[in-house]
Amino acid sequence: MTGYERLKMLHGIFHPECGQFAFDFSWLAPSGLSTKDFIAPSSFRFGEGRYFRMGRKIGAVSFLEILAPELNDRILSDILDLETGVIVNLHIHSIDQTEAIKTIKRKITDLDKMKIEEQKKAVRSGYDMDIIPSDLATFGSEAKNLLQDLQSRNERMFLLTFLVVNMADTKRKLENDVFAAAGIAQKNNCALTRLDYQQEAGLMSSVPLGENLIAIQRGLTTSSTAIFIPFITQELFQTGAALYYGLNALSNNMILCDRKQLKNPNGLILGTPGSGKSFAAKREMTNAFLITDDDIIICDPEAEYFSLVQRLDGQVIRLSPTGKGIDGKPQYVNPMDINLNYSEDDSPLALKSDFILSLCELVIGGKEGLQPVDKTVIDRAVRNVYRPFLADPDPEKMPILGDLYDELLKQPEPEAARIAAALELYVSGSLNVFNHRTNVELNNRLVCFDIKQLGKQLKKLGMLIVQDQVWNRVTVNRAERKSTRYYMDEFHLLLKEEQTAAYSVEIWKRFRKWGGIPTAITQNVKDLLASREVENIFENSDFVLMLNQAAGDRAILAKQLNISPQQMKYVTHTEAGEGLIFYGNVVLPFVDRFPKDTELYRVMTTKPEEVGKA
Repeated sequence: MTGYERLKMLHGIFHPECGQFAFDFSWLAPSGLSTKDFIAPSSFRFGEGRYFRMGRKIGAVSFLEILAPELNDRILSDILDLETGVIVNLHIHSIDQTEAIKTIKRKITDLDKMKIEEQKKAVRSGYDMDIIPSDLATFGSEAKNLLQDLQSRNERMFLLTFLVVNMADTKRKLENDVFAAAGIAQKNNCALTRLDYQQEAGLMSSVPLGENLIAIQRGLTTSSTAIFIPFITQELFQTGAALYYGLNALSNNMILCDRKQLKNPNGLILGTPGSGKSFAAKREMTNAFLITDDDIIICDPEAEYFSLVQRLDGQVIRLSPTGKGIDGKPQYVNPMDINLNYSEDDSPLALKSDFILSLCELVIGGKEGLQPVDKTVIDRAVRNVYRPFLADPDPEKMPILGDLYDELLKQPEPEAARIAAALELYVSGSLNVFNHRTNVELNNRLVCFDIKQLGKQLKKLGMLIVQDQVWNRVTVNRAERKSTRYYMDEFHLLLKEEQTAAYSVEIWKRFRKWGGIPTAITQNVKDLLASREVENIFENSDFVLMLNQAAGDRAILAKQLNISPQQMKYVTHTEAGEGLIFYGNVVLPFVDRFPKDTELYRVMTTKPEEVGKA
C-alpha cells in the first residue's frame, strides 16, 4: 500500500463513523502538523479495565483462546460475516525449525519424567504401574505426533495471536456484539476472552502497524495455521518475456505471464462497453512492444488506437471510401497482394484463391452464397490473373481487383458475368477504394489499419482484406522466426457474416503453427457461440481476459468456461479494469488500476471526457 492508502485505512479504524479522509502530504510542511494529527480520533480513554473509548465509540478487545484439538476455516469466516463492526487481527510468528524441534523434545522428556514419577508412585501404593493419568498419556502421544510432523512432513511451527475488536455506540450494544462473537468461538470449542487491563495494548496490536504488544500466543503447525488464511489463491508469475496484466485481486501479487508458453496462445478479451476492453488490449500491446520484438498489427474499426500507435512511432493506415489517408495523401491496400514466400506444404495461389472466394462470397451475399459453378469460375479466373506475375514476380505486374473483373468477363459461363456485375461496384463504382495497388509500406513493427470511415457496406470487406494482409506478414515473419500479434477490435462484426466468420476461424486454427498470436476483442459473446464452427474460437483460445459481463452473457460464459459463482462475482457489476484472467488451467481475478496522471494513460484512454485532453 502507498503511504496515503495506509493513512486512509488507519483513519477508517480510528473514525468508524466518518468515511471522509482529507489529506495531502504537501499540507504537512506549511501546517507544522504530523500525519498522526490527520488520523487521530477526538479522544482516547483506557481507564476501564474491560473497555476503551475512542471518540464517540466504546470498544472492547478480546483474544481467541484456541482449545479445540481440530478447527476449520469456518471460525474466521463466521466472525467476519458478523453484521456488527468487527476488526480481526492475526499475528503469526514463525519459529526456527531447529529451535521448535528442540522445544518439543524437551517437552517429551518432561512428560516422560512425569510418567516415570507416576509409575513409581503406583508401585509404592501397590497398584498397576500402567495406570497413569489420562492427560499424561494424551499429551505424550500428541507431542510425539507433533515431533513426527515437524521432522518428516515438512511442517513448521508458528506462534499465533488472534485478536478481535468490537466497537459500538453503547455499552449494551457492545456487550451483545461481543456475545455474538463469543458464541461463534464457543461453537468451535474455543473461547473468546476479554483482555482485562490490556485494552490499549490490544487496540494498538489490532491496527495494521505490524506490532504485537500482546504476549498471549498459541503454538500451531503450518497446516493448523493455514486454516486462518482460508483464501486459497493461485499465482501467475512467469519470468522471461512475460507481460504485466495487473494485480491478483486476492493476494495483491503481480500477474506476469507469457502467452507464447501456452499450448495455444490465441486470446479473447470480453466485456461490456465501458468495461475497459480496448484499454486492456492497448495495455498488452504496449507491454509487448516494449518487452518483445514481436510485430503487432491492429484492425481498428472505431479509430481508437491512433494516438497510441502514433506515440510508439507505428504506422496508421486509414482506409476510407475516398482513399485519403491521415495526412490527406491517398492510402491504398490491394486485396490481390500475394506473398510467394509460403511454406513448402502450402501453395500461395491456392491460399489466395481461397481468400478471393471468401471476398466474392461476401460481395455477392444472399442466403445461398456462391454455388459450386461460381467457385470454379472464380478459381479459374484467379489462376489466369496471377499467371503473368508468377512468371515474373515484378511488383508492377501485381494484379488488382479490376484485372479479376476483366478476366471474369472473358469467361464463357453466365455465372461469370453475374459475379463480375457484383464486383463492378468495387472496381469502377463508388466503392472502388480496393481497386488500387498497395502504396503504403507495411513493414513497420507496429501497424494499425483504421477502417472506421469505410462505412457499413465496406467495413466487413475491409476487415477481411486486413486479415489477408496479416497472413502475408505472418508468412514473412515465420521465415525469420518472429511472432506476429494480431488484434481485432469489434470482432463480432466479423462473425455476423458466414464468409468472414469462416476465415476468422481458419486464423484461430492455423495461426499458432505460423507464429501468429491473434486476439479478438468483443462484447457480444452470443455471436461467438452462434454456430458450432465459430465455437471453435472459444475452444482454441487458452488465454481469455474477461471484464464486466452482461447478465445474459454471464450465464453463457459460466457454462462454457466452467466458472464458479464465486469467480463470477468478479465480472458482475465491476469497475473498469477488473475481471478474470484465464491462462490455460489457471483462473485468477485481477485488478488493473492504471495511473491516470501519465502520458501513456492519455494516449490509451478512450473515455470521451478524457480523449480531448490527450
